[in-house]
Amino acid sequence: MRRGAATRVVVAGGGPVGLLVAAELAGYGVDTVVLEARDTVDEHPKANTLHARTVQCLVRRGYLDLPVSAERAGTVSTPFHFGGLHMLAITAPASEPPAVVKRLQADLEREFEGRATARGARVLRAHRVMTARQDADRTVVVAEGPDGAAEFTADFLVGADGARSTVREQLGFGCEEQLPTVSAAMGVVRVAEPGALPEGWRSTPRGWTVARPLPDGRHLVRVLDLSAPHPDRRTPLTRQELEAELSRITGHPVPLSEATSLSRFSDFTRLADQYRRGRAFLVGDAAHAHFPIGGQGLSTGLLDGLNLAWKLAFAVRGTAGEGLLDTYESERRPVAQQVVANTRAQLALMKPDPALRELRELFEQLLTRAEGGRLVGGMISAQGLDLPARGPGASPWEGRFLDNATLGGTDLIGLLAGGRPLLLTSDDSPAQEAAGWAHVVTTVPVPRSALPAPALLVRPDGYIAWAPDGGRLTEALRSWFGEPRP
Repeated sequence: MRRGAATRVVVAGGGPVGLLVAAELAGYGVDTVVLEARDTVDEHPKANTLHARTVQCLVRRGYLDLPVSAERAGTVSTPFHFGGLHMLAITAPASEPPAVVKRLQADLEREFEGRATARGARVLRAHRVMTARQDADRTVVVAEGPDGAAEFTADFLVGADGARSTVREQLGFGCEEQLPTVSAAMGVVRVAEPGALPEGWRSTPRGWTVARPLPDGRHLVRVLDLSAPHPDRRTPLTRQELEAELSRITGHPVPLSEATSLSRFSDFTRLADQYRRGRAFLVGDAAHAHFPIGGQGLSTGLLDGLNLAWKLAFAVRGTAGEGLLDTYESERRPVAQQVVANTRAQLALMKPDPALRELRELFEQLLTRAEGGRLVGGMISAQGLDLPARGPGASPWEGRFLDNATLGGTDLIGLLAGGRPLLLTSDDSPAQEAAGWAHVVTTVPVPRSALPAPALLVRPDGYIAWAPDGGRLTEALRSWFGEPRP
């Protein structure tokens, strides 16, 4: 076996989440290697929805290149759905990017990979992770590549290797699992008879079809059978089977002249018991899997990556407070629990059971009322969940996301682009207290009217880490970013 790279962080898996982690780590100057089994970006249609909090966090880190104006007041709303009920609206501050952004997963992979390699990360494609282990001082990964097996050592290992994660299995992460109850399939098809395939979301007594037209005249289709799971969902899907399922669910023939990018999915659910074991971490589908409704899987995984990356970078660079890495699990696992719960609730609403008619009508009313819409929209968009506070006596502002606003000659998004925590303050006292952390925190004087409090400590991901009514600033700085320096 040849000896591969010795590095600070190995990322197993080069999908969008793994490549985003690598891009962020490399941006902080952390030597990073990505091991990806595929030799090219996967162009098959997959997830393409980015929800508000994910969009907001990505834009703060310099991705997506979307129009933003901190001067805009009020809110904006984007129509969405919950369990096939299209009364929902996702609302976000007008000073932020759009609340829902459509971006192909393959395009995100290319953007993140380009950013990662430009910053110095090494993305090794055609390298399949075979084994992983760790001890007190390092992690070791063996990957099979074009030149045979190679061993890679690192201080930390990030498992971004998908639902069948080798890292999760090899390092003994436990999981809560729920077996599938439904069968679903998808593909890109060309319909032989125009008009035979109803577009949009369609419910019948036998299940659901979802069809979206593509620019070349084909359709991206999904078909959902709610009666039972497929007896072997790893059996390759064929054009004939997809055609038969579409015809059966719609209740009339839907002949297909072409079908590509065929795949199966279900409501199989998995949630890792831990997101961290020693020097190894799980992100994205390696940590959580659920029924893919509402476009929450990709967004949840990308927020995992953004949450972990800056903490891991600070740990490598020696600017992390004691216990900072443990906050990754305490902040992100509850989010995945909520996603699992709401996707199962949506699936229940979609079942063509007459006994559920009153329940669906009730949800329709809730989604159209302001309070109910905010609750469900905040859940789907991840804007409705604050982070847990550090402990008793924390400020009510701690853990909340700070909306974009004009701060002097720029805006919050521009200030966070450098990846450093910010101390926003309207007087000199906090700045003097933070002098020992000038190597990691940027102090920005701002007008008092620009902030909801006299001073705020803001994390690189845009969440508030401290406000004056939450104890001593020096204690918060030490907790987040370690000991001061002269």
